[in-house]
Amino acid sequence: MEEKKNQIVDMVDHLLGLQARRNGLRITGMELLCGDGSQRLFYRVFLDDQSSVVAVLPNRDNPLSLAEAGSAWHIGRHLRRVGVPVPEPLAFAGETGLILFEDLGDIRLYDLLQQDEDLGEDRLFGLYRDVVRELVRMQVKGGEGFDASWCWQTPVYDRALMLERESGYFLQALCHDFFGLEPDTGTLNREFGLIAEMAGKAPAGFFLHRDFQSRNIMITDGAIRIIDFQGGRLGPLGYDLASLLIDPYVCLSKELQEALLDEYLSELLKQVKYDPHALREEYLYLSLQRNLQILGAFAFLGKQRGKSFFLPFIQPALLSIRELLRKAESAQYPVLVGVIDSCLEKIGNKTT
Repeated sequence: MEEKKNQIVDMVDHLLGLQARRNGLRITGMELLCGDGSQRLFYRVFLDDQSSVVAVLPNRDNPLSLAEAGSAWHIGRHLRRVGVPVPEPLAFAGETGLILFEDLGDIRLYDLLQQDEDLGEDRLFGLYRDVVRELVRMQVKGGEGFDASWCWQTPVYDRALMLERESGYFLQALCHDFFGLEPDTGTLNREFGLIAEMAGKAPAGFFLHRDFQSRNIMITDGAIRIIDFQGGRLGPLGYDLASLLIDPYVCLSKELQEALLDEYLSELLKQVKYDPHALREEYLYLSLQRNLQILGAFAFLGKQRGKSFFLPFIQPALLSIRELLRKAESAQYPVLVGVIDSCLEKIGNKTT
């Protein structure tokens, strides 16, 4: 690890460039930061003028790591240009994938809520209202002039992605690998296809973050800032909204979710023409898709990657999708409902 840190110091020193050296800046220390589910390395780099930057280094074991780093750089610069409150991308070394970003501090929306678990609904609404407004700005402005060549995964959120990386992820990582379930995959896949068909009706010309939740929203000097956008692409409006409102890290009340959905629509209609009734229907099915993705990810990260932090959030995510299925005329999805009930029974046994 010490050798790795020395390499990073050398790369950061190089990236800081002539301007920093002209000002006499030197690195005085480094601090390893938590990367949640990411395999990248994150360091806070302290400089002798009492400032700091964040260095992000790819996992070189991943053959796509340089492409992911390129996406973070290009998408970050684009979002910054159009006024989205992301950290300023300061420098990029294409040969190594090292990026220097503005340091936003340590307080995420998640942390703020954990520090004060007795926040009232009014205070919560005020915090999330600000987040919702920035979400609309990101989706609308970020979609304008977005270049799909910046994407390291897929250029657009579509049916194929839903079936492979969301419902398919759920089936493999959660049902098979985590719980050892063997459901009727033929019928279950037909139900997944029906959900994807409904979700796929939403227009997909907006910027999609794809992991817009409380641990990727920073609070810096009282303002909302957005991180972890390197997986961005074009997609529908309702997905990122669902990521925020059904976030299992927080478990917002149904009443607050509904109030924030109203607030979102109010803000959106100031910027674009959109049928609010259509958005509500799209939101429901995109919420199902997001919930399937969450469950697959938590199971994979918890079991395959050994990141036990994610495991306690499987149960609230299961309860969330069970509630969504009730709204979505669950008689259409009887096999999926049965699978969710089996998962809830098994996780109940795991925690007793």
